[in-house]
Amino acid sequence: MKQQNDDSSNLSNTVAIPTDIQFLRLLQIHDSAFPIGTYTQSYGMETYIQDDAIRTKEELIAFCTTFLYQNLVYGDAILIQEAHKAAKDRDIDRLLHLENLCGAIKLAKESRDASVNLGRQFIKTVSPLVEDAFFDEWKNRIAANEIKGHYAILYGIYCAVNNMDAHYAVLSYLFSSVNGLVTNAVRAVPFGQNTGVQAVHLLAEEAVAAAGLVAGLTEKDISNNALGIELASMKHEYLHSRLFIS
Repeated sequence: MKQQNDDSSNLSNTVAIPTDIQFLRLLQIHDSAFPIGTYTQSYGMETYIQDDAIRTKEELIAFCTTFLYQNLVYGDAILIQEAHKAAKDRDIDRLLHLENLCGAIKLAKESRDASVNLGRQFIKTVSPLVEDAFFDEWKNRIAANEIKGHYAILYGIYCAVNNMDAHYAVLSYLFSSVNGLVTNAVRAVPFGQNTGVQAVHLLAEEAVAAAGLVAGLTEKDISNNALGIELASMKHEYLHSRLFIS
């Protein structure tokens, strides 16, 4: 399930350590209470839970690790990294290309809808906090329905205009994504809180390794190999009962 774990320690000399305020801004937008609806998404995990495929901490970690390496690393994480660079370059054409690509790689309808819904809620929430003409231009294109407004692209732009380093933008996105899955699994399986804490503790190491891997990837590496998770996402909308939107 797991791909290679690159040692990301060599990144320490090539990335900009976030300032105190940048660090706190990242913490804020990834807080579980930040009102963009991430707590409503399971990305197919609920299907696995109802199939009794996730009943132990080890099975939960295996699911999250697969989602991390097979879905996020080669999908949203690369797109965030590329969108961050395009926003720094003020390259609208490049961002429009990435926006379309983001929708195209999400095979399950619920995954595509989640990406757009989170993005639109994200820009609604952060717009009063950002004073940047380039960010406003992207917001206006969403408001005019010229583009969908996928979350990964918006997130990359937001981090760029706030001068947050791309590595920390990717790292915090990966960690918050698996942390959110564990939080939802604690409710849905259910697990005890200590099981969730232990799972997140172990997955933090995987998130660091995954972010190190992403640093060496480009658009050419984008793929979606998480076919089991995609199939589970497609089945999700037909479950008899659901706690989550995806």
